[in-house]
Amino acid sequence: MTQVVKIGTRDSELALWQAKKVQSLLQGRGIESVLVHIKSEGDIDLSTPLYEIGVQGIFTKTLDIALLQNRIDIAVHSFKDVPTQPAKGLITAAVLKRDAYTDILVFRGDREDTLAALDHGSDGAALTIATSSIRRRAQWLHRYPHHRMENLRGNVNTRLKKLAESNWHGAIFAAAGLERIGIRPAGSIDLTWMLPAPAQGAVAVACREDDERLKQICAGINDHDTAVCTGVERDFLRTLMGGCTTPISALATIENGEVVLKGSLHSKDGRQMIGVEKRSALSGAAGIGKEAGAEVMQRGGDIIIESIKHGGE
Repeated sequence: MTQVVKIGTRDSELALWQAKKVQSLLQGRGIESVLVHIKSEGDIDLSTPLYEIGVQGIFTKTLDIALLQNRIDIAVHSFKDVPTQPAKGLITAAVLKRDAYTDILVFRGDREDTLAALDHGSDGAALTIATSSIRRRAQWLHRYPHHRMENLRGNVNTRLKKLAESNWHGAIFAAAGLERIGIRPAGSIDLTWMLPAPAQGAVAVACREDDERLKQICAGINDHDTAVCTGVERDFLRTLMGGCTTPISALATIENGEVVLKGSLHSKDGRQMIGVEKRSALSGAAGIGKEAGAEVMQRGGDIIIESIKHGGE
């Protein structure tokens, strides 16, 4: 009798969507599985901004422990939440085909008035925009330094409810999160100028490093192009020694057989920004994330990161 695969997942609606996606892919390959719900620290503390919690893997640590204790066989994560240094004994065994990687702005009040203020840039009205992401906050303030930022935590449904009950002008969300569960509000706009978090929009599957059966199973649902692009982005993040307390952004895409990486590092207040772009043939893309990160460090990124570590903006 074939062993049923136990899929570990957080119990939020979005996390369950991701786990069910993996379950469906496994089923398509004739592999039976069950979902095991596990609550993470990030789901319990919904008031403290993520960048103040300062714990790497806040949404993944509990699942990692369950994996290491053999309570589950694989764990499903939003890849952007996974630390670049995996827990000892665990590996990322598959990356699913990426969905939308953009950030979007969801409006609360008058959409046209808010859009007009945005179009006027620093000459427009001072808006109040909500997000818990230090990366989104820094990029927004770099573009609109006169705006006010508010903290917004919770799962996507909770955040939409908080926005509706607030006096804010809008809030920033990941497009994939809202689109996957069919709740992207009409009239929201893609922030095409905002670089996403490394691996945003991708789903990762982790398993134990010594479990050859599960590694082989996961290899069957891995999307090669997404794995390459997210690997480059995460190399960039790792080189900058970044975590949830550092405003680091990266996006790698494949264009005409080349991998194109765009990355940036901001100060927390958005005033300083170092951007970089690298290109490589797909076959030789493995090193460009590290190269881009090293260039940012050489151009003053080390000073920005050191300032952030010591509580600077």
